[in-house]
Order: sequence, then C-alpha cells, then structure tokens
Amino acid sequence: MPRRSLATTLALALTLAARSVAAQGEVSAPVVKSHVDAQYPASALREGKHAQVVLLVTIDATGHVANITVAESGGPALDESAMAAMRQWTFEPARRGGVAVAARIRVPFHFAPPSAAPDVVPHGHDTVAGGVEAPRPPPLDETIQEVHVEGVSRAPQRGASDVRFDQRGLSASPKGSGADVLSVAPGVYVAHPEGDAIAQRIYLRGFDAEHGQDVELRVAGIPVNQSSHIHGQGYADLGLVIPETVRQLRVLEGVYDPRQGDFAVAGSAELDLGVEERGVHLKYGRGSFGTDRALALWAPKGQAAETFGAAMFRRTDGFGPGVRGAQNGAMVAQYKLPIGSANHILFHAAAHAARSNVAGVLRRDDVDAGRIDFYDAYPDPSARAQSAAASRAQIGVSFERRQEDGARTQAAFWVMLASYRSRLNFTGYTERSRVEPTWVGRGDLVEQSNQDLGVGARAAYRSARYEPTEWMHAQLELGTEAKTNGIDQTQSLLKAPQNETWDQRVDATVRASDLGVFVDGLVAGKKWVKLRGGVRGDLLVYDVDDRLGNFIPAFQKKSHIVGFRRTAAGFAWGPRASLDVDPLPFLQANVAYGEGFRSPQARQLEEGEQAPFAKVRSYEAGVTLHDEARVSLSAIAYETRLSYDLAFDPQEARLERVGPTTRRGLVGYLRGRPLSFLQGSISATYVHATLDSPPIATADNPSPPYREGQALPYVPPLVVRQDVSAEGKLGDVFGHALVGKVGYATTFLSPRPLPYGQESRSIFTVDALASLRRDFLELGLEATNILGARVAETEYAFVSNWRPNAVPSLLPARHVTAGPPRLVMLTLGVHL
Repeated sequence: MPRRSLATTLALALTLAARSVAAQGEVSAPVVKSHVDAQYPASALREGKHAQVVLLVTIDATGHVANITVAESGGPALDESAMAAMRQWTFEPARRGGVAVAARIRVPFHFAPPSAAPDVVPHGHDTVAGGVEAPRPPPLDETIQEVHVEGVSRAPQRGASDVRFDQRGLSASPKGSGADVLSVAPGVYVAHPEGDAIAQRIYLRGFDAEHGQDVELRVAGIPVNQSSHIHGQGYADLGLVIPETVRQLRVLEGVYDPRQGDFAVAGSAELDLGVEERGVHLKYGRGSFGTDRALALWAPKGQAAETFGAAMFRRTDGFGPGVRGAQNGAMVAQYKLPIGSANHILFHAAAHAARSNVAGVLRRDDVDAGRIDFYDAYPDPSARAQSAAASRAQIGVSFERRQEDGARTQAAFWVMLASYRSRLNFTGYTERSRVEPTWVGRGDLVEQSNQDLGVGARAAYRSARYEPTEWMHAQLELGTEAKTNGIDQTQSLLKAPQNETWDQRVDATVRASDLGVFVDGLVAGKKWVKLRGGVRGDLLVYDVDDRLGNFIPAFQKKSHIVGFRRTAAGFAWGPRASLDVDPLPFLQANVAYGEGFRSPQARQLEEGEQAPFAKVRSYEAGVTLHDEARVSLSAIAYETRLSYDLAFDPQEARLERVGPTTRRGLVGYLRGRPLSFLQGSISATYVHATLDSPPIATADNPSPPYREGQALPYVPPLVVRQDVSAEGKLGDVFGHALVGKVGYATTFLSPRPLPYGQESRSIFTVDALASLRRDFLELGLEATNILGARVAETEYAFVSNWRPNAVPSLLPARHVTAGPPRLVMLTLGVHL
C-alpha cells in the first residue's frame, strides 16, 4: 500500500470521521492545518525499540491543542516526543451545525526504528485510529483504522558539537537577516560591520571568519562560499536566506564529517528551508531609523513543508546621520514532487539583491576626544563615498530515493550567479599609486568588483544495512561532488567625489574547479557503541589570467608586455572519524578527529605550483547528560591546528596570509524544554588562540604586526549566549484563542586582542520580542540592543591618516566600526 505523509494520513482519517459523524447528525471532525514531525528519541533508536503511544487530544473551538493526556504509554521518552509534536499542530476546529466547537480525538503513534527514510513516514494502513468526541454528546462509535508511524532518524551525529535547531528554536529572538539564525549555536557571534550589502562576519571557536571564509555554508544543499573572491577567500553572503523560511539549522563545529568540503575549517552550517504552518502569511514591520520590512509567504495546504514561496523587501535610512541607508530584497521558491512511495524531487530557486551606504571606520582617539560622534562618518568626500552593492541568484534540483533495506541514492545539480562591488576606505590618505608613483594623497577609496558564475553537482549512494551478527550492524556511503567557477576580479583606487581611478591593483580572470570524493562508514553495536569514519579527497585546478602581473611602473622603461597567465593544481585529503559511547541511558560520550582544508587565493599562486592548501586538524572530546526530550547538558574540550591563517589587511581591504595558528578551548552547553510552552539554551565558549609563527618581514612590510605566541587578533576569548522563549494560549477573546509569545537573547563577548598589543572593549547586548495572535491576526514587537550599548562590531589597529593636509603619523591607532544602537520594530501579520 502506498505511503503518505503523516499530515496527509491524519487529514484523511479525520475527513473519514467527519463524513461518518455527519451522517449521524453529530459533529464534523477537526481537519489538520499544520503539523510538526515527532522526533524518534535517540535511546529508543539505539535499542531498536518499537512502542505504541496513544494520545487523547482536546482541540478547542479555535483549532488549537488545548489538552493532551496519555491513554497508552510507550515509555517517558516516547510519550514526551509524541506530545511535544502534537502540541504544535493546528486544526480547522470541529463543527456542529456550522458552529465551531471543542472536540477530542484519539491519536496513536507507533514508533518503529527507521528502515529507510529519516522523516516521519506512515506505512501499513492508510488512516489513523480514533473517534471524535463532542463535548456533550456521547463518544462516537466509529473506529478508524490505525496508522504505524516510522520514527524520525536524524542525520548522523558527529561528536558532541553537532547541534540542530528547528523553527521554534530559531525564532526565540529577533533575526534581522538570514545570517542571524547562526547566532543560536554555541560560540557563534554574527556581526554586520559593513552594512546590508556585504557578507556577515562570523566568530566561531576562535576563528574570525571574515565574511565566512572559515565556515562552510550551505543553503538547501547548495554551497554558498565563493572560491577566490576579491574581498575574502570563501566569501559567503547569506542575504538570500529569509529567516522565516529556515526549517532546520545544523551546525557542526569542527571538521569530522567526510561530507564537509572546502572552507570547513572552524566548522560548517547547513540551512534547510521549509514552512510548517501552511497557508498565506503576510507581514509588515515599521521600525527605528525609517526601517520598513515586508514579507509575503505562500505555503499551499496539503503540500510538504518544503513546498513554499516567499519574498522579502527591506529599506532603511540607517542609524547615524544618513550614512547607512540601504535597500535589499530576497525571494525563495521550492517545490517537492513526490515520486512513488519513497522518492522525491526538490526544485529550488532563490535570489537576493542589496545596495547600501557604508560609514566605514573611525579612529578611537577621534571618538574619545569628541572630534566625531561614535555613529557618524568622517565628513570627507572619500569617507562619504563608501558603498556596496551585491546580488546572487541560484537554482537547483535534487533527487532522493530510499529503499526498505536502508539503501539511499541522492543526486543534485545547481547553478549560481553572483555579483559584488564595493568602495571602502579604511586608512584615509596613505596610499601611493603604483601606476604613477608621484600620485599620492588622493584618498584610499578601494573599489573592488567580483563577478562569479558557478555550476556544481553532487551524488551519493548509501548501502543497505548490513547485519553480520545480532549485536552489530554496518553501512557504507560513497559520494562525489564537483563544481567549477568562472570569476572576474578588479581592484582600483578611486578619488572622490570625481570617481577618478588613480591606481589599479587587480585585474584578473580565474577559472577554478573542485572535484571531491568521500567515503563514510558506520559500524555500530546494538546498544551503546557507534563508530563512524571515512576519508575525503579534493582535487583543485586553477587557471589565472592576471592582466596586471609583471607590472611596469610609469617611470620604468618597458621591457615586456604586462600580464601573467598561469595554472596550478593541488590535491587535499584527510581522514575524519567519531566514536559515540552510551554506557548509560542518560549519558553519552564522544571523541572525534578530522582533517580538512581551505583552498588558496588563486591570484597568489605561481605557475605550476602545488596549490598550498591551509590544512586544518581538529580534535574533540565531550560528554552529554540528557533525559531525551526535555534537557541536555554538554561539556566539550577541543583543539584546532591550522597550517596557515588569514588576517584582514586594511590597506588592501581584503584578507592576507599569516602564519600557522593553534586554538584550544572549552564549551559548555545547556539546552532544554522543561515545560511544553517554555524552551531555552545557554552556552559558554572559551578559546586560547595563538599565532605559532609570524609572517616573515618583507620590504613592503618590514615590521609585521604579529609575533610568535601572541593572541590571535580580533578573536574573542569568551563568548556567552542565552536564548529563552515561551509560547502558549493565554485565553479566549470573542470565541477565538489568544496565543502569546515572548523571547529574549543575551550575548557577551570578552575583549578581543588587537595587533600591536592592543585590546578591544567587551560587548554585551540584549534582544527581545513579543507577539499576540488571535485567529488570523498577529501583532508583534521586536527590539535589538535593548540596553542601547555602544557596540563596536569590529575593532582594528593600523596606521591611518584622515587629515590629508597634515603630516601623517606612522604609529598604529585603534579603529572601530559602530554596531547599531537600540532598534525597535512593530510588526503586523496576517495568516490566511
């Protein structure tokens, strides 16, 4: 008999019940509007446990779950899993004579170890057992057939630092952008120092992932990191992600999974898109500094959560005196096409575009002396000309086939087109033209441009489950991934406000190809031991047309034609493994090791060079105490070694290479849902990050701002994050339920080391939200940085001169980019 989704099955069952009771002149049954999948508890999965949980669910006249009792228990963990899912379902209420009334239904869940599919999949019979009971009439006689629900099998766990979040967990506090959803993960801090049109800055486990170069990011399975970007290697802009459409977030801190590819140095993050609540959702917000945000979301009823369309538009005048105005928009469309009982095709399309003014940096001594306000920009033409514009579009199609014996086949294809242009000035008036060395003091406004067209594909096959003995089973997965990019890059110096080019630094075309293959194996005992391990290898090939290579200044006699065409290639490989031991039902211990890589900046390669990958080695050990569905507490110790690191160079406005580094740290993470309406988490991440060997002095840089053993610049040693939210029914208003939600998040960053022995100030912020919803109407209030703290999102130490007619100082000074002050937004939403 063909399988149906759980929501489809239950809806069909309730429809049959409605027809039956209508024939008796009683009450029509509730009909499912939205559902949340039940999670199969890890302990039951390890034991291969089958169990039945029967719930008696009272649905009020507004279609919300008002009460749940366990009629038949399958054990505490399974009971809580079934109830946790059921509390989040919504219904069209039961009706008697056209009037909505409360009703009770009987819903059994049969938990079975997943054979093939990781999603909740009904099998066996077509409909759900149960009868509909009106509040006063006697219970109905009709019996509906039973459904067996195959439990959820989550993606393979890779050590204690593999964390997952659903939509409810991601919405506990305001998320102004798609990148902000990452902030819920332990040790992650997300900043936007250069505005809406330039990729976010991510701090993770002692890595300053400037624009994402040390964190592998994927959206709907499509890689976001760009190879050989002019503004930063591994540049990854999450502007195309609409926060309301992120169905699940997986963050793997470390490199322990053979599927992790290029740029998975600090770790990786995967954003799966989908919408649980079906129907039409319209939302408009008006907030501080002339900010407007509009969202339109359509999720057709009766379709899978992955099927939806959404569009978002935002504009703002920006904080400060008119120097941060921005406009941006994004759209996402997906359609999941089922094929048979266990196969599907997913079509995906997404795009975004943004343009913003950029205030740039301020010298800390100018701010402290009162010469300029913290939120202002220098009143200089070169400073006021800073801006950025970016866009990205991507389309993809993926196929998945699952079999009863546990085998799985996956394949995907995607195309991406991205455009970037920025004008940024970090150093004021210090640069001298290479083209004409007599030109100096015209403003260090660096214009960068990057155009990227990428095509990629991946395929993987997982074998059937092999059980050589009763107490052990094994599986093997083979996969491959390929992508190729055509990239055009330029970098020049501009004189403002005339927009005159007075120097050229980069003019290049890069062709980059990455061919990767991985093997991943699983050997598991029946009860408490699970070993996963494999290997990944990548071949990267580069073709660089450097049109300014072998440059000849104007004062030198020409001896050749400017330009340098070169090719290079390299192979990177490394093992990854993790061991999980569950000696007790409430205790899990993990150890993991992995080797990964970051690809080099193509323009820095020489002809025939073996591409010098940055090699990363990660080690981790952790323990987790848990009671399955309610609370978990993890403690983790880790070390990460990197063969060479990258640091921001303000003169070139891009990342440049420094020496090898080491990071050692500790993580504590408490997460729980003690009550049905309350959930929260708190994490603390400490890291000791050091530079093992500084870069060698050169003629251009005789005194590098780094020394052996110094703390890595810009990296906060301590990051603490707390998220708490509560959501539930407050009562009835004119016959409809009033549902309330409140949530808040706090973030603390300790002072960050800076070059030349300096240190930034600490950061502490509080964000919060509150909303009320009655039937189709929702009113919300969101606030960020409630305390109004003066937050320097980034701090630097370098030489600058913002007085073009003064004698420049060669002493480094501290510079800051101002983070937003208190921002408040009032939102109005309509759910149809």
